[in-house]
Amino acid sequence: MGVLVALGLQSLVAIALFFVGAWRNDSFQYWYIIWNLFLAWLPLLFAYTLSEYLKTRPWVSWQGVLLSALWLGFLPNSFYMLSDFIHLGDVVRVDLVADVIMFAAFATAGLTLGFSSVYLVHRQLIKRLRLGKAHLIIAIVFLLCGFAIYLGRDLRWNTWDILVNPAGILFDVSEPIVDPAANPETFSTTLGFFALLGSIYTVAWHYVKILRTNALS
Repeated sequence: MGVLVALGLQSLVAIALFFVGAWRNDSFQYWYIIWNLFLAWLPLLFAYTLSEYLKTRPWVSWQGVLLSALWLGFLPNSFYMLSDFIHLGDVVRVDLVADVIMFAAFATAGLTLGFSSVYLVHRQLIKRLRLGKAHLIIAIVFLLCGFAIYLGRDLRWNTWDILVNPAGILFDVSEPIVDPAANPETFSTTLGFFALLGSIYTVAWHYVKILRTNALS
């Protein structure tokens, strides 16, 4: 519960910074970033529920598969806020540095929430698979997140469109595969976020491993 409280406080700090900025600028220009933060909490909710479920029941069940799909489907939202920095300077504001701090607070909160949910699922994978296979699955997850961020930022798709307009998403997914030379941003965005997320998580994973080892010794 201590971790959840800390995550909650981190999100509250980001929200407080938003309202301070809204007051100083007399504008709710960046209101959507609060919605993005709400979406960033959903993967952690699904991952925690999945972890609790797997304590007594098998992963290969409709409940386990559904929770896994919901976690994976919403996970990119946690990391998507890193790309919100692109909106800095959209309009003239009172204090650009204050806006940078606010966006950084939201992006950091999203990263923390996303990595926390990945860690929960990662631990469950390690209990059931060889270490190398578990690590590989997580690497694939980060690669998919990178591609999902590309779909959201460059092509403006969102998680709900998986259900509402799957044919449209399928078309946009197939296009860079068919003609990669005409879609270089697909690979630069996907691989860029994959490298960023993977490297940060790897460092965090080893830090947690050291802390766990010291706690047991």
